[in-house]
Amino acid sequence: MAYNKIRDLREDRDLNQTQVAEMLGMSQTGYSKYETGENDIPTEILIKLANFYNVSIDFLLGQTNNPNRNL
Repeated sequence: MAYNKIRDLREDRDLNQTQVAEMLGMSQTGYSKYETGENDIPTEILIKLANFYNVSIDFLLGQTNNPNRNL
């Protein structure tokens, strides 16, 4: 699930939810709901997160274990 991946990526980079939320232009509370799975992650946010972490959207969605982008 995407929420597990975005939490793991954030923690691996020693970032807090507030820092990622600010990068996305949203509140920490709103972002937190993505990490818990309470809210679905909109496509626009998935794209921003994939770009921010330099991983593929398929990786974020759990469709592959390979984070590399196929450019």
